[in-house]
Amino acid sequence: MKLQVPFVQLPLRFDAERLAGEMLALGESAWRPHPQKFPGNFALPLISVEGDPDSDSIAGPMRPTPYLERCPYLGAVLARLGAVWGRTRLMKLSGGAEVTPHADINYYWRDRVRVHVPIQTQPGVRFICGDAEVNMAPGECWIFDTWRPHRVINVADHERVHLVADTVGGDAFWELAGRGRAPGHGSFEGWRPEVFEPDGRSAEASVIFESSNAPQVMTPWELRNHVEFILAHVVPHPQLGFVQQLASRFMASWHALWARYGESREGWPEYRRVLTEFAERMERNAVPLQLLNGMQFMSTLRSMVLGVALADGQGLTMPYEPRALAAPGPRAGESDPQFDRPVFVVSPPRSGSTFLFETLARAGNVYTIGHESHALIEGVPGLSAASNEFDSNRLLAEDATDEVAGELRRRFYAELRDRNGRGPGYGPVRMLEKTPKNSLRVPFLARIFPEATFVYLHRDPRQTLASMLEAWESGRFRTYPHLPGWEGPPWSLVLTPGWRDLVGKSLPKIIAAQWETTTRLLLDDLQALPSTRWCVARYDMLSSEPAREIERLCSIFELEWDQPLDNPLPHSRHTVSAPDPAKWRLRADEIEAILPSIAETVERAESLAALENA
Repeated sequence: MKLQVPFVQLPLRFDAERLAGEMLALGESAWRPHPQKFPGNFALPLISVEGDPDSDSIAGPMRPTPYLERCPYLGAVLARLGAVWGRTRLMKLSGGAEVTPHADINYYWRDRVRVHVPIQTQPGVRFICGDAEVNMAPGECWIFDTWRPHRVINVADHERVHLVADTVGGDAFWELAGRGRAPGHGSFEGWRPEVFEPDGRSAEASVIFESSNAPQVMTPWELRNHVEFILAHVVPHPQLGFVQQLASRFMASWHALWARYGESREGWPEYRRVLTEFAERMERNAVPLQLLNGMQFMSTLRSMVLGVALADGQGLTMPYEPRALAAPGPRAGESDPQFDRPVFVVSPPRSGSTFLFETLARAGNVYTIGHESHALIEGVPGLSAASNEFDSNRLLAEDATDEVAGELRRRFYAELRDRNGRGPGYGPVRMLEKTPKNSLRVPFLARIFPEATFVYLHRDPRQTLASMLEAWESGRFRTYPHLPGWEGPPWSLVLTPGWRDLVGKSLPKIIAAQWETTTRLLLDDLQALPSTRWCVARYDMLSSEPAREIERLCSIFELEWDQPLDNPLPHSRHTVSAPDPAKWRLRADEIEAILPSIAETVERAESLAALENA
């Protein structure tokens, strides 16, 4: 549910120890892997469809599972909150695990608020919603804006367990919410939560459950509410006006069918025809639209309207759904039907890869996801550092299973846009991608995208090391601020293999090892590929002669260039301070002291760049 503020703490405090006691009595066998198989995420069902603990459905009568019936205090907590309860679970997050960034766009959560009561937690658990962050203490009761992008990071070694309950609310519940505390939004001096003491009455009798939560045929009034809600949150775009016209025509057609048939099954074929035609028009015209919360318009429309407006069993397998995009990729010897020679910019951190990427993204036949793909890649189960015990950001060919490849290809394709914000049309697309961690993932990416090509951006290591020092010290590039086992400044930039050996080292020695490991592995991986699949670009040429260097790269990769280039090029969006070839000299003593330790890799990189550009 969309709220006016990111977080609201309700004025109640529950007995976390008592809740934990009931939870422990259920035993480990009661826990199930998260429905999406996110690593380190587990669920224990308390309320589900028909009380079936093995059901993850969100459509159907919600009833208590046998586990809830064994938890009288937990039932009393739900009763005290005074709400009509939908799907409710205990949610466990293992030490070092995370809930990756996302926003809840599914129909079920459009009008349901999510209640969190921490049972087992610690100060190191970070709950982030939009730009706000809280640590929910044991026994507190919170709701939050699920429409905003949100995530949870458990940086500690211990498990985090919350009671997580979905509800449309109720009179008593909204009265409680009205007396809640919204951190950062107003003064709450003297605010104190009420300590809950059950009165001994049967909680089972007073807990209220959903019985109706999915339409057979969505009424025209509900349908209009959802469609207009989504349209109201679209980032301004030239295509929006036309899409609004198509939506108005569709809603009028749906209303006419409702007036004729209502929910009668006699009208279902007509409803399906109108719904499918609308979906196909949206696929042709609305793909470029993005929502203010960062989600794609079409993904949201499918989840909130197209997939649930008619319960004829076709809602999740309609012909417009891009199911083929989940294929793991072409077979050996076949051309890639979706990704035509995608280009990956790879380099050690702070080498200017964003600078190069933002320039190449202006090519006429290039598609990008518009941002770095950290969450897109690491949201796939098994690919995050946390799921691999924080070993590193390295991914190898064996990590690219068919399942992983299919999911990652689908994710990339769904977010691709050209320089004008349009999505892919027909035929394979030229994708351009840049994410610093990909410098450790060349074998992985080469397996998933068989036609992938790579451009290694080389920059004077002294300049790069100076920029890395600046990045660590700025605090803007903290990738693992609470890295388990790390003793030193908050870890920034890529997580390299062997990082544990750097504990206790000075910052210059840390960044020297970070640069050397990344560069050495990157060059090893590139040189293991055919020479036709990679080339070298030079930062100094890009800075001094941008038109010449971009023309050369576009010729190599067959990118269409039709725009004049300014000299110098504008700074990238990740610039900390204005670039200057001599800026590293301000820290010459620190940098020159560490150069001997990485001299072999420095020479190798510089020789390769000189040879490529001879």
